[in-house]
Amino acid sequence: MNILMVAGESNPFAKSGGLADVVYSLSKELVKKGNKVSIVIPCYKKIKEQVMKEHMFDFEMVTTFPVCMSWRIQYCGVFKVNHDGIDYYFIDNEQYFYRDGLYGFDDDIERFAYFNLAVVELVLKLQMKIDVIHIHDWQAGMIPLLLKTDYRAAINYYVPHFVLTIHNPAFQGRFDPYFLGDYFNLSDVYYRDGTVRFENSASFLKAAIMLCDKITTVSPNHARELLEGEHAYGLQNVIRLREYDFVGIVNGVDEEEFDPRHDDQIAMKFTSKNVLEAKMVNKRDLLKKFGIKNPDLPLFGLVSRLTFQKGVSLILDAIPHISGKANIILLGSGEAELESRAKFLGECFAENVATYFGYNDELAHKIYAACDYFLMPSLFEPCGIGQMIAHRYGALPIVRTTGGLKDTVIGFNGENLKEADGFTFDDYTLEGLLGPCQSALDLYAYEDERYVMMKNAMNKNHSWEASAEMYLGVYREITGKNS
Repeated sequence: MNILMVAGESNPFAKSGGLADVVYSLSKELVKKGNKVSIVIPCYKKIKEQVMKEHMFDFEMVTTFPVCMSWRIQYCGVFKVNHDGIDYYFIDNEQYFYRDGLYGFDDDIERFAYFNLAVVELVLKLQMKIDVIHIHDWQAGMIPLLLKTDYRAAINYYVPHFVLTIHNPAFQGRFDPYFLGDYFNLSDVYYRDGTVRFENSASFLKAAIMLCDKITTVSPNHARELLEGEHAYGLQNVIRLREYDFVGIVNGVDEEEFDPRHDDQIAMKFTSKNVLEAKMVNKRDLLKKFGIKNPDLPLFGLVSRLTFQKGVSLILDAIPHISGKANIILLGSGEAELESRAKFLGECFAENVATYFGYNDELAHKIYAACDYFLMPSLFEPCGIGQMIAHRYGALPIVRTTGGLKDTVIGFNGENLKEADGFTFDDYTLEGLLGPCQSALDLYAYEDERYVMMKNAMNKNHSWEASAEMYLGVYREITGKNS
């Protein structure tokens, strides 16, 4: 099957969050299963400044063409590289993409309107015979509308099938209906008939939900939440219109990248057989880097964007209650207020608390390998990858029972030692988080029991193999193809 992934980011070239991991890892697994997979993303400044200049990959310029946006005639260049069997295409326009960062600009609607139009032109220019165009989140959401309407004749009435994956429903690509014509060259009929209309604005994501053949999200529990309106950001009524074409498929993790047996970035490689010894070696190595002197205390770790969604404010509230009983290391960046609070707490509790602001891949691996408990008390979490990576390294996640966290972590309740692989709580309160933290502190003294849970975690299957097969099932259903 010939599959085209379209997204705002993808490993190993551009990443702001878990979306990049999913697009890449799912594509890689689909290639392993014998499919042809291409990925299209914007050619961001970082790609041109670092990846291309350092000659890390063999890029080639494959085509150029104009993109018409009403009265605007914009340049588009397309670079291509093959990596892990995947053909990557990079949409190049420095006016829109040669910037520090991926998203969050005032003209994001115009930037990604251009991107959607450029992807459609690319499909036509290269005469791609695509079976499925799999779009991810709002940044690619107008492609089905463009290909099913204005561009239909140009592709001789051959219209690919479409799958949408909703990774984060909070971002919907809303814009003034005026820009249907001004950016997309489309009639306002698509606003008046409801195709793109959402709460008195137009929306990339609404268009994708209405026009894709199948809609997926990144865990079964999050699919239920979206249908019931929990953390759906108003989308529940729209998704209910497509309820019978809507499915939750849990993400996997890249088991080649996150493998403690072969991880060159950690002090001691390990398996479930020697995880206890390795934890202490890796812990000593990590704590030494931060000047924390007592490795005999349990270690709580966090690798995350520092945002309200991730429950970071709860963690910061909990630090004064935990510090002294445990060491805590936080890695991430995000909201200024949370960074400021984390810095202050790190200074107040310097003997036990350390922070690193920004992202450091080597340090992230070291935290997973060293920590005993991994903090992920999210307010909402469509799927989450951190808890599954933590499992791979024998770090027991402490999570709230929301979204994919509920699907992937079995909380210890005092009686289910043979199955448990973490700690869970329901109420998004400080008291709710302190409960499982105290259970984790209590368990630390019982090495045999803790070891059972660590083995449960490390033996859990979080590979992409099963999830990729479910996506292939979706593709087969809408195309009628068996391969």
